Amino acid sequence: MTLVAGVDSSTQSCKVVIRDAETGTLVRSGRAGHPDGTEVDPQAWWDALQAAIGEAGGLDDVAAASVGGQQHGMVCLDEGGQVVRPALLWNDTRSAGAALELIEELGGGEVGRQAWAEAVGSVPVASFTVTKLRWLARNEPENAGRVAAVCLPHDWLTWRLGGAAGLDALRTDRGDASGTGYWSPATGEYRPDLLERAFGRSLVVPAVVGPAERAGQLPNGAPLGPGTGDNAAAALGVGALPGDVIVSIGTSGTVFSVADAPAADSSGAVAGFADATGRFLPLVATLNAARVLDAAASMLGVGLDELAKLALSAPAGAGGLVMVPYLEGERTPNRPRATGAVHGLTLRTSTPAHFARAAVEGMLCALADGLDALLAQGATANRVILVGGGARSEAVRRIAPEVFGCPVLVPEPGEYVADGAARQAAWVIQSGSQPPTWSASQPQEYAGTAVPQIREQYAGARDLITDRPTG
Repeated sequence: MTLVAGVDSSTQSCKVVIRDAETGTLVRSGRAGHPDGTEVDPQAWWDALQAAIGEAGGLDDVAAASVGGQQHGMVCLDEGGQVVRPALLWNDTRSAGAALELIEELGGGEVGRQAWAEAVGSVPVASFTVTKLRWLARNEPENAGRVAAVCLPHDWLTWRLGGAAGLDALRTDRGDASGTGYWSPATGEYRPDLLERAFGRSLVVPAVVGPAERAGQLPNGAPLGPGTGDNAAAALGVGALPGDVIVSIGTSGTVFSVADAPAADSSGAVAGFADATGRFLPLVATLNAARVLDAAASMLGVGLDELAKLALSAPAGAGGLVMVPYLEGERTPNRPRATGAVHGLTLRTSTPAHFARAAVEGMLCALADGLDALLAQGATANRVILVGGGARSEAVRRIAPEVFGCPVLVPEPGEYVADGAARQAAWVIQSGSQPPTWSASQPQEYAGTAVPQIREQYAGARDLITDRPTG
């Protein structure tokens, strides 16, 4: 049996899976936690990776490995390859002002947004690496002066696994590079002018390698795949094809589709990313997803299973009670200083069941807004595949068809990002034009009648949200 390893270095934890390269059968796995926060010393990721590898029985017997990781995070290295400061993660919104500056500098308003969309497929928001570089240059000039290279979380871990042999050994892939704000999916080239505009000078950036090319090697000589961002890895993990829409409910919420052509949405709602196979991955992201369920359960003093039971005991539409789930600001719509809110509270709706239902519906409505934006950009939705930790909730599974207005397929629970990375590792050693086909279990289908009232009342409440004052 030939074994391959896949890594998912996510916001909250690191997962490692060891799978049979031919069939995809899971052989063993490991997991370790990451610290909380929106900035993290990358050493914590390395320590967690080593712990997860140990729990998974090590990598000595694997024939290849690949790393999937959270997108956008800014890892800055000095000339000696040392980390300059803690990495700013995708969910750190302090660079929201920098995003506005960069749009203004390319013409402002619709002109500036269109210029960015045409250049790199996406309009800058606080999540993107390019805005974090501008923030660093403006706010920490001493640290900025030490920076020689910038890379992404998965790039840094791949580099470390391969021995960290100098900055010129940094590698990345199309999928993760497309979320930086200075690499174009349409041309397949970096935009050094945009990086220099953001940071004030040029930096070393990882070389972008092809979907099945080697990015280094493990100590045992086994090749390292190029890795990719978490969403592109998840698409690989569930075997998504053109026309599939994946709704992922993790720390963030994402709605994305495998496409044959690049996207360029000047509104900024749809990010025109690349995928991990040579295609494209137009994507809408929200900052608030599974943690909305966690927060609601905590407020009610119940576990997630009990939250689901409560939600399913309340009527569709929660009797008019609506939660707008902008608990950490929001990325889509671009409202980094917004807060969450509950509307429609009456004596009748002042029950745990109504609140639980409103939390689930609010989270799903925010994702449904993302699906609308994706379809408006020409995406095709042949089927919706629901994945992520939040998809394990029975309430989410049963309420989703009422919100999305179509049947929802839910694959067997798994580590889709790590699985996608493992599938990429198998592709590296099998050298085909497409990733290997692994046998997958039959997804469970959830069907239901659309309830337009849910989204109508959510839209009304959403538009009442105000932003926190600055300062």
